[in-house]
Amino acid sequence: MAWPFPFGASVLGLVPGQPVGWLQLLALALLAGQLDGAKNWRRGAWLGGLFAVAMQCATYWWLFISLHVYGGLAAPLTVLAIVLLAAFLGLYYAAASALFVAFAPVQTAWRALFFAAMWLLAELARVKFFTGFPWGEGGYAHVDGWARPLAAWVGVHGLTFMAASVAAWLAFSLLAPRTRWRSALAGVLASAAIAWLPVFNVGDVEPDPALIRPMSVTLLQGNIPQDEKFVSGTGVATALRWYGEQLQNATGALVVAPETALPLLPQQLPDGYWQALQARFASGDQAALIGLPLGDFNTGYSNSVLGFKPVPAGQPVPLEPLALYRYDKHHLVPFGEVIPPGFHWFIRLMSIPLGDFNRGAVGQPSFAWQGQRLAPNICYEDLFGEELAARFVDGRQAPTIFVNISNIGWFGNTVAIDQHLQISRMRALEFGRPMIRSTNTGATVIINRRGEVTHALPRHTRGALSGDVQGRSGITPYAWWAGRFGLWPLWALGLAALGLALVSRRRG
Repeated sequence: MAWPFPFGASVLGLVPGQPVGWLQLLALALLAGQLDGAKNWRRGAWLGGLFAVAMQCATYWWLFISLHVYGGLAAPLTVLAIVLLAAFLGLYYAAASALFVAFAPVQTAWRALFFAAMWLLAELARVKFFTGFPWGEGGYAHVDGWARPLAAWVGVHGLTFMAASVAAWLAFSLLAPRTRWRSALAGVLASAAIAWLPVFNVGDVEPDPALIRPMSVTLLQGNIPQDEKFVSGTGVATALRWYGEQLQNATGALVVAPETALPLLPQQLPDGYWQALQARFASGDQAALIGLPLGDFNTGYSNSVLGFKPVPAGQPVPLEPLALYRYDKHHLVPFGEVIPPGFHWFIRLMSIPLGDFNRGAVGQPSFAWQGQRLAPNICYEDLFGEELAARFVDGRQAPTIFVNISNIGWFGNTVAIDQHLQISRMRALEFGRPMIRSTNTGATVIINRRGEVTHALPRHTRGALSGDVQGRSGITPYAWWAGRFGLWPLWALGLAALGLALVSRRRG
C-alpha cells in the first residue's frame, strides 16, 4: 500500500523508505473499481481477499528474516506461515468487499462512503481481534501532506477512512457515464481541497509554560547483531560493556537505552554491574530509561523499562529493581512475546528466547523528570494509538514526551525500519507530542510534535544520538475522544453505514 516506498533506489522520483500516498490512493481506487463491476458478492470476496493477501505479504515480508534467519524455522514453512497469516487477516477484507458488492448504494457519493466504511471495518478488525496486528494500515501512507493537520483530529484510522472515500469517489466517478461528469468533477475538487488542508494549523498544541526549556537527551543504538544478542560469549558481553560505558559517560539530561539493551535479568548481571548503574544516577542532574527483561521462573517474565534518577536527599538508594520506576510492555507480539493457546508446538520449531511474557497494564504512569512526564512504549506498542490515548484522560497527568524503545534487529536492514519510523511519526501527529526513539539497529531519532525527524542516527551503526526535545502539553481532539472511547466511534461509523445500506435496499 505504498508506505513506505519499498525499493532500494529512487524510481521516478520516489524515495526509498518514504511514504507514497498517491500510490495508496491509486491501489484502492483500482480495487474499488473492480468491486464496482463485480457481478456477485462471491466475486467481491475473492477480489478483496486476494488484494489484502498481496498487500500484506508485500508489507511484512520481512517476517521471513525473523522466523527463518534468526528463528531457525525451515524456509518453506516460513513462507507458508507468512502467507497463511496474510490469508487469515485477509478474511476481514474479503468480508468487507463482499458486503460492499452486496449492499452498496446506487448514488456515487454514498457508494464511495459505504466502500470507505467497509474498508474501515476491515482495518479495525485487524487492529482489535486476536491481539491485533495493524502493521501496514493504509492511513500511514499519508503521514505527510494532508494528513498532518487531520491526524490530530481523526487519527490514523480516520485517515484510512478518508483516503478510501476519496479513492472510491474518484474510481466510481470516472467509471460513471459521461452524463454524470458533475460527480467526477466533484471528486476531483474534493481531492484537491484535501491536498490543501496542510495550510490550516488545526489540532495543534502549545508548550506548557513550565516546560519552555527543552530537555537534552542521549539516545543509544548498540547495533548488536541479532544472531549474537542473546549469546553469552559475544552479543551479551558486547552489550554489557558498550551500554555500560555509554550510560556512565552520556551527557544528556535523559539517557535512553533500547529494548533489551541489557539482555540479562538483573539477578544475572555480573557482580557490581547493577550497583554501578544505580550509583551513577543516584545523584547529579541526569536520569536514564533502560530496556531489559525482568522477572523469574516462578512469577514469569516481562519486557520492561526501568527508570533511574537521583534519589532525594535523605532517602536511601534502592537496591531492588522493583523500587525504581518500572514500565512493563502491555501489547505483546504474538509468537515472539506471547504464545497463543495451542501454538506452543510452533514456537518449539524455532530458537527464539523468552517467548512468553507477562502483560503490563494499559495507561501505566509516566516517568517524571525535570518537569517532564515521559511515557515509555516498547517496540510495536506505538501502533496502538488508542492504548496510548488512555494516558491522556487526565490532562494533568498526560505525557509530555513519548519514549519508544525498540529492537527491529529481528528483521534485518529492511523496510521494517522505515515503516516503524512512519508509525512513530503518526503518533506524534495524533497526540501533538514529540517522540524520541532509541533502538538497537534503527531508526534512532528525535521526532518533534509535528511528526518531523529533527535528529537521526544512521541505521545499523553503533553510536549515541544527542539533541534537544521540547515537551508539549494540551490535549488534541484525537487524544480526547480516543482516550475516553477507544475505537468505538469508528466502529459505530462503519456499522452505521452498513445499517443504512441495508435499510435503503429494503425500502428500494
